Amino acid sequence: MTYLAAAAGMLLVFVVLWETFETMVLPRTIVRQLRLTRIYYRVAWSAYRLGARGGVTGPVRESYLSAFGPLSLLGLLLCWVVSLIFGFALIQWGLGSRVTTAGAPPGLGTDLYMSGITFFTVGFGDVVPITPAAKLCAVIEAGTGLGFLAIVIGYIPVIYASFSRREAGISLLDARAGSPPTACEMLCRHASAGSMEALAPLLATFESWASDLMESHLSYPVVAYYRSQHDRESWISSLAAILDVCAIIAVGFETDAAWLNPLQWQARMTFAMARHALVDLSLVFHVEPETRRVDRLPAEEFEETRAQLAACGLKLAGGADAERRLRAIRDHYEPYLGGLGASLLMSLPPWRSVEATRDNWQTSAWADDSHL
Repeated sequence: MTYLAAAAGMLLVFVVLWETFETMVLPRTIVRQLRLTRIYYRVAWSAYRLGARGGVTGPVRESYLSAFGPLSLLGLLLCWVVSLIFGFALIQWGLGSRVTTAGAPPGLGTDLYMSGITFFTVGFGDVVPITPAAKLCAVIEAGTGLGFLAIVIGYIPVIYASFSRREAGISLLDARAGSPPTACEMLCRHASAGSMEALAPLLATFESWASDLMESHLSYPVVAYYRSQHDRESWISSLAAILDVCAIIAVGFETDAAWLNPLQWQARMTFAMARHALVDLSLVFHVEPETRRVDRLPAEEFEETRAQLAACGLKLAGGADAERRLRAIRDHYEPYLGGLGASLLMSLPPWRSVEATRDNWQTSAWADDSHL
C-alpha cells in the first residue's frame, strides 16, 4: 500500500510539473482535452460566471467579471503548489515516513508538514529525514520549489505584457471608431475628414495587432479573461469592429479614388489575420460557432448603415446585391464571434452607433463614475 502511495505521489508531481511547463513555458498551443489546467478553467469559469447572471448590470458586473482573470491565475498557482506539496508528502509517506520529529510521531500529517516547509525552503529543523531516500526526496522537493517560484516570478510579467500590448491597440480605436467601436463610425469619421487614405495604414496596424493577439492568447489563454480597463471596450468588440470594417471595404464603394485599391488589398490582409486569430482562439476555448445567432445586421439595419455611409460620401458598390455579398463575408466570421463572445460574456458591437454617445476619451472620471 505504501509503495502505491509513493507511486501515486510521483505521478502527481510529474503531472503538475508537466502542466506547469506546458502552461507557463512551452510556447505552443495544447489542444488535447485531458489537461488539469483546462479542467480547472472550465469549472472555475462556469462557477464564476453564475455570479454575473444575478441581474447585476453595468460597471458593477464588469468589475466583477474583470477580477476572474487575475484571481484564476492565482488560484491555478495555488492548486499547483498544494498538489506538489501533497505529492511529495505521499512519496515520503510511501517511503515509510523515515523522519525524526521533535513532537508528533511520524505519519502522513508529519510528512505534509515537512513537505510544506521543504517546498518553501523554510527548514525549521524540527522534522529531519534520516534515510538516504528520504533525504534525496527532500532535496529534490526543495529544488523543485525554488524552480517553480522562479518560473512563476519570471512568466507572470510576460502575461501582463501581453495584456498591455492588447489594450494599447484597443485604445487606438476609441477616437477613430467610437465607444464601443463600430464599423460605420470608423468609415464615416475617416471619410468626413477626407482621410480615407489613412485607413489602410490603420488596418495594417491592426493586422499586426491581430497577429500579436493570436500568438499571445494562444500561448497564454488566461489573458483572454482579462477585461479592458475602460467601459464599452473589449478585445472581442475591437476584433469585431475591425472584421466588420474589412467586410464593408471588401464589398467596395462606387468611386475611382486612388485610395480604394490599396485599401481593399490591406482590408483583405487584415481580415485574413483577424479571422485566423478568431478561429484559432475558438478552437483553444472549445467554443463552437453559433449556428442560430442573432442577426447583427438585419435588412432594415443594413439599409440604415448604407444610408449613413452614403451621407458620408461612401456609396456601397453592387446596388441591391451589396447586402448579399456582405452577408456572405459575414458568415465567415460572425458565428465564431457570437460563440466566443457568449462564452466570455463579452457583448458584440453594433454595426453603427444608433445614438450619439461620447467617446471614452471625451469623458472624465471626475464627471462620470463609469469612466473606468
